[in-house]
Amino acid sequence: MTTVSRRAALTPRQLTRTGERLSFVYLERCLVHRDANAITAEDAEGTTHIPSATIGTLLLGPGTRITHQAMNVLGETGAAVCWVGEQGVRYYAGGRALTRSAALAEAQAVHWANVRSRLGVARAMYRMRFPDEDPSGLTRHELLGREGRRVKDCYRAQAARTGVPWRGRRYTPGDFSSGDAVNQAITAAAQCMYGIAHAVVASLGCSPALGFVHSGHELSFVLDVADLYKTEIGIPLAFDVAAEDDEDTGSRTRRALRDRINETSLLDRCVNDVKKLLLGEDLPANAATSDAPDVVTLQTDGGRAVAAGRNYGGGEDFDVLETTW
Repeated sequence: MTTVSRRAALTPRQLTRTGERLSFVYLERCLVHRDANAITAEDAEGTTHIPSATIGTLLLGPGTRITHQAMNVLGETGAAVCWVGEQGVRYYAGGRALTRSAALAEAQAVHWANVRSRLGVARAMYRMRFPDEDPSGLTRHELLGREGRRVKDCYRAQAARTGVPWRGRRYTPGDFSSGDAVNQAITAAAQCMYGIAHAVVASLGCSPALGFVHSGHELSFVLDVADLYKTEIGIPLAFDVAAEDDEDTGSRTRRALRDRINETSLLDRCVNDVKKLLLGEDLPANAATSDAPDVVTLQTDGGRAVAAGRNYGGGEDFDVLETTW
């Protein structure tokens, strides 16, 4: 009898293209199991079958339990799995990336390892945030100074637009309630944006730690990506929420940001922005993800790559090895 463990793993050519999948499926308070090549979500109301190959990312919310076989089929079909907070607001952990290609990870490492190219990516990030300025030729110190001034200007502009009093950024780590309503909203929005950026970075197979502006933290690149949308989305939305009411600021900010993300297709934009920064050009949504070939190569001299699974030590050019990846 055929068992799950003996089934051959699917290849990228057999998988549903990323652009044809559901961007995400959110589940909470249920048991996630496997039935053939579908996953099942069982709760008090019954069992729902979801074809695993149609899922881009499965978001597991509070109260979910997932079986080993469910994770097995999700891995075979290339679906990413993330453990999140209620309604997908916070990102806690993730499984494998939604790609078998190392293209983005290698590009990130190459740019990061060179001082000049690392500064070049930092300048490109600044240009994305403030397209009316040309950061070419700016040093890191000058970039930080200009970014700080632009953020302060954004705070003042949003305060004038909404009529919310602004006395400066005040945030005490671990004490969310210590700030006024607008500072609480800014903090809540920032935390949500970090979660979104983390989910994107993880799903693309990039390293969360190799940042180009931030440094020294396991989430440096996540902070870099989240900051791309701070003055455009996060800060204005926080002032809008604070202008409505002083009560329940945190949860209202998270719900408002969730709606704004859906309205602006921010996840798609975030994916393309990361690819543009690391690969240097605008790419289709499927590029360097599930459509990338499932190929392992070996590095050799002169920047060349040769086929893996072969022995290059014999008198002939190569011998085929009996190797299973």
